[in-house]
Amino acid sequence: MKYNEIVNTLKIAKDIILNCVKDGQVVVDCTVGNGNDTILLAKLVGKTGIVYGFDIQKTALEITKENLACENIDNDVRLIHDGHENIDLYIKEKVDFIIYNLGYLPKGNKSIKTNKDTTLKSLQKAINILNDSGIILITCYVGHEGGLEEKEEVEEFLKTLNQKQFNVIKYDFINQINHPPILYGVEKSKTRRE
Repeated sequence: MKYNEIVNTLKIAKDIILNCVKDGQVVVDCTVGNGNDTILLAKLVGKTGIVYGFDIQKTALEITKENLACENIDNDVRLIHDGHENIDLYIKEKVDFIIYNLGYLPKGNKSIKTNKDTTLKSLQKAINILNDSGIILITCYVGHEGGLEEKEEVEEFLKTLNQKQFNVIKYDFINQINHPPILYGVEKSKTRRE
């Protein structure tokens, strides 16, 4: 995978985060990894917001905790050592923003990765806890074993969302080799009052 391909997809995701996440919001990083998104989210929601961060790897959470300390961030960041399919066990309020970076921990054990079954369960629950005008971003990496199947499962699920309730967009390179990542964005429409 070429570096510039990742940067383009990640830059779009970062631009969306910067434009949409506001002070005081409740946000979720469903795949903490090295903590880059978690840290950015914590900065944006400030002292009055809440960041939930999930990862099945204790190492990822420890790295993120260290990086938060290095950035002097002492906001309400709740790092949870569990799979994102269990978000409903930890989050009881509505949330404004949710992000997924599917696949494996960069520079980590490639055999430990997200999979289509747990990701689909997580997305189904994420849709239910999303606030009106809330956003979900999902970056799918398809170059590893199981990645393409996971992407296909995610896309099929997103196609079933009612267009009157959700806007769904797909950002995809159509002329690139080396399996560039694909970004999906979901926005929940505001509830219409009669």
